[in-house]
Amino acid sequence: MKLRRESDLVAIVTGASSGIGMETARALARRGVQVVLASRSAGALTKLAEEITGSGGHATVAVTDVTDRNQIHRLVQNTVARFGKIDICICNAGNYVRKRLSDSNIEDVERSMLVNFYGSVCLLYEALPQMVRQKSGHLVAVSSVDGKKGLPMDAPYVAAKSAMCGFMDVMRQELRGTGVRATTILPGRVDTPMIAQLTVPFLSAKISSARVARGIIRAIERNRAELVIPFFGPKFLIIASAFSARFGDLLTRLFRLEGEEKSEYLNAQ
Repeated sequence: MKLRRESDLVAIVTGASSGIGMETARALARRGVQVVLASRSAGALTKLAEEITGSGGHATVAVTDVTDRNQIHRLVQNTVARFGKIDICICNAGNYVRKRLSDSNIEDVERSMLVNFYGSVCLLYEALPQMVRQKSGHLVAVSSVDGKKGLPMDAPYVAAKSAMCGFMDVMRQELRGTGVRATTILPGRVDTPMIAQLTVPFLSAKISSARVARGIIRAIERNRAELVIPFFGPKFLIIASAFSARFGDLLTRLFRLEGEEKSEYLNAQ
């Protein structure tokens, strides 16, 4: 799928009020895509839509809580009613729950699954029938390297992102021959408000949301099955862990990949 300014493509982007979602919406709009901006934050979405339209792009605000299935259904139905199709669906909304297992409980896991897994899966199920009818479309799920190799302190988040990776792996295979494509995006640490309190080692340095957005665009255009970004450090960790789980554990400990809370954040607690 080539994203050219003269195209009439329509994309839904969840989590569009900040971070990866916001930058991806901007990147799509710059390529002439009509972007439907979805998140819970009406003010942030309106501001982004005004920025995009002011730059000559096209954007529609759709205030949506991805934990509410009725709102997800309405998001998809309203998009189809207005534009007649959905070409791209970016499932990006998420939250980050960071706790030791000894300090967490099942409610923490449920909360993470509700947003990071079910919030994406519900949207995929809603958008898929329309794409199958069109015999075209691209489903993109923003997961995490954590979905391939879990890090200490991240159990609730890892549970949801691992589930997302597995679901997309099956979906991609079952969609073969339908004209609908599926891609899983696996970012490492991303410099967003979600992990602003974390300091991380050089080998796990935070990358910009804009860099991830560029990767998403590239993955759509090249029909990538999965994209790990940045490539070398996270990819090596994933391969090492697949070869030997204990070797992956050792690398995690040696390089302190879980990061640590900033002192000013801890003092504020």
